[in-house]
Amino acid sequence: MKNTPFTNKHIALGAKMAAFAGYNMPISYSGINDEHATVRNNAGVFDVSHMGEFILKGEQALDLIQRVTSNDASKLTAGKAQYSCLPNNEGGIVDDLLVYCIEENKVYMLVVNASNIEKDWNWISKHNTNGVEMHNVSDKTCLLAIQGPNAAKILQPLTDMDILNLKYYTFVKGKFAGVDNVLVSATGYTGAGGVEIYFEDKDGNADKIWDAIFAAGGPQGLKPIGLGARDTLRLEMGFCLYGNDIDDATSPMEAGLGWITKFTKDFPSKALFLQQKNEGVHRKLVGFEMIEKGIPRHDYEIKDFSGAIIGKVTSGTQSPSLGKAIGIGYVLTEYAQLDTPIYIKVRDKLLEAKVVKFPFA
Repeated sequence: MKNTPFTNKHIALGAKMAAFAGYNMPISYSGINDEHATVRNNAGVFDVSHMGEFILKGEQALDLIQRVTSNDASKLTAGKAQYSCLPNNEGGIVDDLLVYCIEENKVYMLVVNASNIEKDWNWISKHNTNGVEMHNVSDKTCLLAIQGPNAAKILQPLTDMDILNLKYYTFVKGKFAGVDNVLVSATGYTGAGGVEIYFEDKDGNADKIWDAIFAAGGPQGLKPIGLGARDTLRLEMGFCLYGNDIDDATSPMEAGLGWITKFTKDFPSKALFLQQKNEGVHRKLVGFEMIEKGIPRHDYEIKDFSGAIIGKVTSGTQSPSLGKAIGIGYVLTEYAQLDTPIYIKVRDKLLEAKVVKFPFA
């Protein structure tokens, strides 16, 4: 198992640790419900240094990104980011990712999922036919996500960069807690506001920044947060998790990601996605809440009233904020309308649920 630069901090703080995407990661500290509430109401710190980062440089960098991603990266100016995906040739998704424009038409950073670093690198490299300079900086990049309504306010005294007024999907670069070349972005995965901080793992930077953040935020109730609460927070927003809600066999159209699929350029599976856009899809990703008591889990069958299988659950939990069980899953399109009754097979029982919109409320 790999460690992040913060692993010893997590262990010293008594975190419950477990393997995630090949890394020894903190799952929880004080408990998922407490950590979830901390992020929704105040601020918490996630170590997400396991994520992958690729730097693409050169005159053809944008061209390469345009050819491998579904969204239109030509719209990005320096300091802006976008959510996108890497479609495969079979109408599925290699990965979902963030594209950061560091220098327009010249330098970009791609942030990919930890479990897909090698797969994504190989996929993009295969399409790199015009000599774009590519650097996999995943192992030397630290990434902390400080999430919650008070996150930016807590961190602002640590930098001259204006992070209080950072707009969603933009970023700034400068000095933070005495460390140079720190990238601070607002591309969070919790729906609670906040920022992410990227910096190089050298010269004790990890300790410097972690310690400065907790010195500033500890007295204001800032807490370390594990991956357990990260999952419940993203689920309440209806954000997809790769490997659960999207994968090599799901299309962006099925997953409700048509908005990141732009047909003004060429990319793998474009013709198939265009056909799905025009003709509709056979199944759709929906949110649902349980009406009868029970918690939906990954891979549980979704059925209709007669017991016929109409889909399956991809993510589910007891929502800490809402006090009810919620889930995400694929269902046949005729069952995807809001308020449609569906039934989740929990052990040997069929429990009633209904389709609802994202984010859950």
